[in-house]
Amino acid sequence: MSKLTSVKKLTPLIGAEILDIDLRDLSEELASNILATFHENSVVFFRDQTLSRDQLKAFGRALGKLHIHPLVKVRIPEHPEIVIIESDADTERVAGEVWHSDASADSEPPLGSILYMTVVPQNGGGDTLFSSTAAAYDALSPAMKLFLDGLTAIHDGERLRGGYSIKNPDKRLIASEHPVIRTHPATKRRCIYVNRVYTSHIVGLKQAESDAILTFLYQHMEQPQFQCRFKWRPGSIAFWDNRCTLHHAVWDYHPDRRYAERVTLCGERPV
Repeated sequence: MSKLTSVKKLTPLIGAEILDIDLRDLSEELASNILATFHENSVVFFRDQTLSRDQLKAFGRALGKLHIHPLVKVRIPEHPEIVIIESDADTERVAGEVWHSDASADSEPPLGSILYMTVVPQNGGGDTLFSSTAAAYDALSPAMKLFLDGLTAIHDGERLRGGYSIKNPDKRLIASEHPVIRTHPATKRRCIYVNRVYTSHIVGLKQAESDAILTFLYQHMEQPQFQCRFKWRPGSIAFWDNRCTLHHAVWDYHPDRRYAERVTLCGERPV
């Protein structure tokens, strides 16, 4: 199989489900077509997949170079590229319950993330929301675009301490300076690039000014008109673009169990 036979858009602005595809049978042409659909829709979804861990990594490698998360302890020694996303009755805090872009404090933040869900809450819930930061940028006024252009912000990994099992608790986590408005390297669209988890402040502004602008941008990006919502089933996969989306994992299913494994693709320095 080399061509995508069926693509169903979730909304006009963001999200598409790629139907009738087996990701264990992935040609170079098919991977290229998946990437094209991914760039058009910012996040793509697959259903009814049955992948081993090696096959999950092979799918990721067909799309880019695999990233190893700087903050998370390796839980599967033979698969350091795989991050386990799990919650159950004993969980006090879940990963991803605040709108964010993965590992944006890295100097070269991840291109995208691939989450493979195998256990869903038995009583429902556990959806993931995605928001287009490119569509959110397009909706800004010309004056606000002009104001934001050229500004940079600090993304600080220390803000996440306590949310993950840190490899080295005595070492300060990375902080990086990125443009508030970045240009997507493939689509050339302008995207807002700040998020509630990692961004500490806008460089050159007083803290009160920075807080006000960041709060406005967060609330703006999180509006429903820029969003799609994905309801997981066992065997579902989401592949999202960290450069032009935010995502939010809805934690509404406690004490039920939810289990997924994630691989992440290396990215580039935002410009």
